[in-house]
Amino acid sequence: MRRPAPDEGSGPHADPHADPRSDEVLARRAGLGDREAFAAIVDRHGPALARYAGRLLDDAHQVEDCLQDTFLASWRGLPAFRGDASLRTWLFTLTRHAAFARLQRWPRSGSRPHVPVEEVADRLRDLREDPERSSVEGALREALDVALRLLPPRQRTAWLLREVEGLGYPEIAVVLGSSSTAVRGLLERARTTLANTLEEWR
Repeated sequence: MRRPAPDEGSGPHADPHADPRSDEVLARRAGLGDREAFAAIVDRHGPALARYAGRLLDDAHQVEDCLQDTFLASWRGLPAFRGDASLRTWLFTLTRHAAFARLQRWPRSGSRPHVPVEEVADRLRDLREDPERSSVEGALREALDVALRLLPPRQRTAWLLREVEGLGYPEIAVVLGSSSTAVRGLLERARTTLANTLEEWR
């Protein structure tokens, strides 16, 4: 696949001094078929997308397939990408679609994920009582990962994107196809559930 000329696709109003490694430039070049630019996008954003997918799906094979679907969709979609949202937000949106499609194939009870509450409670109790834990901080971090499994996918998405990835409310709203007000409500409910679940760790 040919590589674009240095100024190809830049347009008459593009900044000639734009950082060649910026998301905007990489997205434009990848949209023109530049595989090196696309590889740079994968290297830059892949770890965050893997963290997010991993905490939604709880299954290594599902996560790998989810990421493959995400990057295939992004490669196909980049020629039409116009930057209405940031590249990062767009990639999280693609990952959310791929992950939620998998979640919908699993048994559910209402809007809850498939993990039994009793299983999570037992796991949290085991973490608190394990004397071999190297540190309280490490055990608490693992307990939080376990507690996150109790949250419905949209609440878990809002919490992860805000608290782990640092996205703002408008960005999370784009990922979820919602509003900033709705995101605020999802976060409040997620934080309340997590606080109640982890109450004995305070």
